[in-house]
Amino acid sequence: MTSVPTLNHPSRPSPAKADQSSTECNVALLTGGGDKPYALGLATALTSAGILIDFIGSDDLSVPELLNNSQVQFLNLRGDQRSDATPVAKAVRVTRYYFSLIRYAASARPKIFHVLWNNKFELFDRTLLMLYYRLLGKKIVFTAHNVNAGQRDGNDTSLNRLSLRIQYRLADHIFVHTEKMRGEVVSEFRIPRCKVSVIPFGINNTVRNTDLSSTEAKRKLGLRNREKTLLFFGNIAPYKGLEYLVAAFIEILKSDDANYRLIIAGRFKASSNYWRQIKQMIVDNGLRHRIVERIEYIPDEQTELYFKAADVLILPYARIFQSGVLFLAYSLGLPVIAADVATLKEEIIEGKTGFVFKSQDSSDLAKTIQLYFESELFRDLENRRAEIKQYANERYSWDNVASVTTGVYSNLASLRRRRSRFGAQEADP
Repeated sequence: MTSVPTLNHPSRPSPAKADQSSTECNVALLTGGGDKPYALGLATALTSAGILIDFIGSDDLSVPELLNNSQVQFLNLRGDQRSDATPVAKAVRVTRYYFSLIRYAASARPKIFHVLWNNKFELFDRTLLMLYYRLLGKKIVFTAHNVNAGQRDGNDTSLNRLSLRIQYRLADHIFVHTEKMRGEVVSEFRIPRCKVSVIPFGINNTVRNTDLSSTEAKRKLGLRNREKTLLFFGNIAPYKGLEYLVAAFIEILKSDDANYRLIIAGRFKASSNYWRQIKQMIVDNGLRHRIVERIEYIPDEQTELYFKAADVLILPYARIFQSGVLFLAYSLGLPVIAADVATLKEEIIEGKTGFVFKSQDSSDLAKTIQLYFESELFRDLENRRAEIKQYANERYSWDNVASVTTGVYSNLASLRRRRSRFGAQEADP
């Protein structure tokens, strides 16, 4: 089998050992109660680098990896987040959470607050809550997974941009996942470039990865082993461009053999009207027997099944900043066909880890899918899966993330100590 270094791609800097001063850092990770793969991966990497963490979590994040970590103080302030709760119950639990968070911040030992995600009320989080942290003397680090989600979702407003500008300016340091995202933060929100760092999107290593074979996974989903299987996975929302994938699927079945299947696994992110339109498209073209639909939240323990049943993941996005699903596919060794939008192209090595097609062009997507199934990448898929996994674990290592992150923490902690000493000297008679 060819070794991973043959996947010729500009390499990221290798992780350096954390600065010794990082061991003195005590940091609060404010997770918003979700995104288990990212929150858990980052917390594990940071504690391995000697960081002490107050982990602000939820029931969903209450896992042994955190509860049994002696360097983590797990604080379940968010509690239950079940979507089937009544509106009154949701209002009560969100209100209780904000009160708990405000009370925690007032007496928290950590001087660095790292916000991974905002909470329910974005405007409050971006403005008053950030200002509150600053008034408490906290240094604030913010991870901008999306520079402007409103722009991505097509519902951007002046108020949305203003609140984002306030949050970015109140933050002491900002992390983004690509150089393009850094450029947008700097140019669109007038943030100093030195205040923004690029870190990899850490590999998803929370999803179960057993010895389940592709053949067995397909059987469990009612698919035949010889069927060429495409996967759409994740939240279903207009910016994800699922309609272009369905249109491409229709085109393939008309022009090629009928040996194709499509899996759509995920839940609604926006108005259900979007999904109803796609459903009607499927019905009108007689595709229901060709598509496996799992329109629901897919828990971690079931995710492996879909990625191992698939021969390729399709990311037909119309608008996006970065995609965690791409890195999830890589972690399970699945090639990706992605739209040429944002910086997704930079994450694909053509013919080695996947292919790229023109965004919002279903005909080009259909041609690219056919190209993939004629490629050596597909013909040698079982061996290539192992290569992709190894490549991803090196390129998107949490050690790389922790190296940059602890460096920022150390700089902020040193700056705070210097300012404290200077203030004390000024106060001396």
